[in-house]
Amino acid sequence: MSTSVSSTKARILEVAAELVANSPDGDVSTRAVCEAAGVGAPALYRHFGDKEGLLSAVVDHGYETYLATKRSRRPGTDPVQDLRDGWDTHTDFALRNPNLYRLMNSPAMRTPPAAALESHRILTADLRRAAEQGKLRLAPELAAQMIMSANVGVSLMLVSRPTTFTDEALSRRIRDAVHAVVFTPEALGPQTTSAGDGEAGAEEARAEEAGAEEALPATATHLAALLRRTSRPDFTPGESALLGEWLDRLSNTTPEQPYSGHGLTVT
Repeated sequence: MSTSVSSTKARILEVAAELVANSPDGDVSTRAVCEAAGVGAPALYRHFGDKEGLLSAVVDHGYETYLATKRSRRPGTDPVQDLRDGWDTHTDFALRNPNLYRLMNSPAMRTPPAAALESHRILTADLRRAAEQGKLRLAPELAAQMIMSANVGVSLMLVSRPTTFTDEALSRRIRDAVHAVVFTPEALGPQTTSAGDGEAGAEEARAEEAGAEEALPATATHLAALLRRTSRPDFTPGESALLGEWLDRLSNTTPEQPYSGHGLTVT
């Protein structure tokens, strides 16, 4: 691709992203983009195909901007704190880029960008580190789905309905509520909750009452993470696969469900 063609494409994309950011409703027309970029419609369609292709490119650009800080971040010693910071960074990005964020999570974007999948992989990797340290109650893959859906959900509400969702601490409250389900009480500690002392004490009491029922998924998650990190030559491949399947079933089972599968039943 020649320099002039590349610069034309970059200019169109930059203009489109700016128009999306400044649009009252987050929508832009291809005519407005062409006029602002100083190009004809054929140039836009040649580079992006159609309006959906242009907006997809804007979404890709947005994800690249969002991921820039995550890629440069070095993992800390405490994955739980990294995940708390990651949640807050996600929400902050949404609040600073409301139109772009709504577009990034629009159902109209039928194919998720590669960068969106990378974001999910980064989240899952942090959760696997937590599992290896025995800080996770359930499998990292399930925990990633819970955290991502909750983080995106609250961020969308904050940018889409700001007059309804006015609590400045709402994101942190939901973060702490989700993390209380995902992480062990020992991993969270008294300093990691935004609730008051009374609420924190009640949560501690509920955690103690759960007892072994909640300890079992957490223990299975921890063991599964350790086994994946360190191979066991004393197991055959078939035995390792079966053990991994059992541990995954235990990790993803709620306390209200019986633990069963392939002849293994715990009641």
